[in-house]
Amino acid sequence: MSHALLSTTLAVLALTLALAGAARAELTLHVAVDGDDAATGSATDPLASLEGARDRIRLLRAEGADDAFVVEVAAGEYAMAGPLRLSSEDGGAPDAPVTYRAQAGAEVRISGGRRVTGWSLVTDEGILGRLPEEARGRVYSADLAALGIRDYGSPVGHGLEVFYRDEPMSISRWPNEGFVRIARVLGEDPVDVRGTVGDQVGKFVYEGDRPERWVDEADPWVHGYWFWDWSDQRQPVASIDTEQRIIEVEPPYHVYGYREGQWFYAYNLLAEIDEPGEWYLDRDAGVLYLYSTGDLGDGDVMVSVLADLIIADGAANIALEGFVLEGFRSQAVRMEGCTDCSVAGCTIRNGGGWAVRVNGGEGVRVVDCDVMDVGQGGIALSGGDRATLTPAGHAALNNHIQRYGRWDRMYQTGISLSGVGQRAANNLIHDAPHMAIGFDGNDHVIELNEIHDVCYESNDAGAIYAGRDWSMRGTVIRHNYFHDITGFEGRGCVGVYLDDMWCGTQVEANLFVRVTRAAMIGGGRDNAIVNNIFVDCQPSVHVDGRAMNWASYHVDTTMTERLEAMPYQEEPWATRYPELLTILEDEPAAPKGNLIARNIIIGEDWNSIYEEAEPYVAFVDNLVNVEVGMADPAAGDFTLAEDSPAWELGFEPIPYEAIGLRPRPYR
Repeated sequence: MSHALLSTTLAVLALTLALAGAARAELTLHVAVDGDDAATGSATDPLASLEGARDRIRLLRAEGADDAFVVEVAAGEYAMAGPLRLSSEDGGAPDAPVTYRAQAGAEVRISGGRRVTGWSLVTDEGILGRLPEEARGRVYSADLAALGIRDYGSPVGHGLEVFYRDEPMSISRWPNEGFVRIARVLGEDPVDVRGTVGDQVGKFVYEGDRPERWVDEADPWVHGYWFWDWSDQRQPVASIDTEQRIIEVEPPYHVYGYREGQWFYAYNLLAEIDEPGEWYLDRDAGVLYLYSTGDLGDGDVMVSVLADLIIADGAANIALEGFVLEGFRSQAVRMEGCTDCSVAGCTIRNGGGWAVRVNGGEGVRVVDCDVMDVGQGGIALSGGDRATLTPAGHAALNNHIQRYGRWDRMYQTGISLSGVGQRAANNLIHDAPHMAIGFDGNDHVIELNEIHDVCYESNDAGAIYAGRDWSMRGTVIRHNYFHDITGFEGRGCVGVYLDDMWCGTQVEANLFVRVTRAAMIGGGRDNAIVNNIFVDCQPSVHVDGRAMNWASYHVDTTMTERLEAMPYQEEPWATRYPELLTILEDEPAAPKGNLIARNIIIGEDWNSIYEEAEPYVAFVDNLVNVEVGMADPAAGDFTLAEDSPAWELGFEPIPYEAIGLRPRPYR
């Protein structure tokens, strides 16, 4: 558009708005897959991309427009050549935001992936000879290099991945599901951690003969939980001794070592493409092999290419609404130092990293989104100033988050809260190998969430987790529903895990059903577990005094160092957390100030209170295996009768009807 035409168009818009009596009205720009970024952006002359719309807004503002902008995107797939970058100049004002949104009822796919074409059935005898017999005649190949796709990343993760008809495919591996066990470690450099023994050298004995098939592989890898159930690592294989049945991994070795009985699988193996959905990438030749689950049309297979899809830095009053965001390797949306922005009603799927990461700024909301099949975590919110206890006020609200941690298995959360004053409410989080919600910092609110079937690949893990800091206080965990959380192979994990001397957290009015070790205080202080209902949890409550024994070395090191990094003897800390003023002189290793009160417990072995901790814990008015008039717990109705003895003790009702996903206006 010429400068003169742009000015004329803007003048007409301004006149129209003035006649309508609107001071800060809304200007709409249209984007369509058959548009042109040199177009006007009208409904009949649409732009072609989000970048084109961003640039058009910049031009209009340069001409004097100060209205709200809506970028309405028509149905279709928009393959990004690079991330959409939004800066301070691209934001709006509280009464004139900038909104990028999908057209009502349309599926708008913002993709960092590329469609793979040119598939052919594998006929090369050399390749066929390496494939399992059942896969021969079923595996197809495509030349990614010929398609211009040459950045593949590493098998360690966050590189190229394969998706067939919107479902993630599995990199070739053995076994296809689950793990095999380490038969024996060699003991070349023994390690003993409080009686748990292993070897610091990455050489171990396997059982069976399957690895004989891998000796000619170009780049075999193993992924294992090598020493502890909560610490995994992917490592390249250095050698396979088929006579001695020894696998050696390349250093650096796993930080904790390796031990007998721990579990692993092998992957990135052409010879293990043995079932539909598995793929292998020859990174040297740029050839992708896929055992297809169905027909391979030109649009059926997508590979992830871009790291990020949308990056906002220092922007304000920007909304992203209703998109499908997919095919990324790192993050779908990253916001740095943004204010009053939102991601709403989006489906974020099929990526190698995080769905949304927010760092700094204030008032960013992620609302009504569906997050699934991402390689790391769901929504990470960080911000605020801990020195002044100034909250950021970020929020994750009413999101459905599932099947995350697909690539990095441990310490990838559905929601992560850091800094000061974030909120996670009404989210449904499930089906993940490790945590649902992790938090650090101060004064967060975690409420009204439903969490189930998490931590399924780990033990000594928590559905909600925090650990090792006296100063990170003030978080409230209330009105949540935890159920069916039992750990790897049913061997146990934790519902709310306040690990390694974590302090000052309220766990109140939650419902725990079939959660092993439902609420745990790991040697911390000033925590309260009050007004909760525990059903078939073994145990319901755990408190220990680990800083008085095996973890005592943390008191004068990590714990004191982290405390003294904060101005805890100054305001507002002195008023907000007065317990910290004298903590170093008041038996700092002791689990003082913990309260277990007005809980309803149904089930055996209700508490696990360690001997050293018991004198420091206050137990008040807990109802253990007492008839409390619960409506129908077998059918999932835990409502208490009007004449329940719990009311006389001051028990407050749990708002079951408000927990979990609510109506979702953005969807």
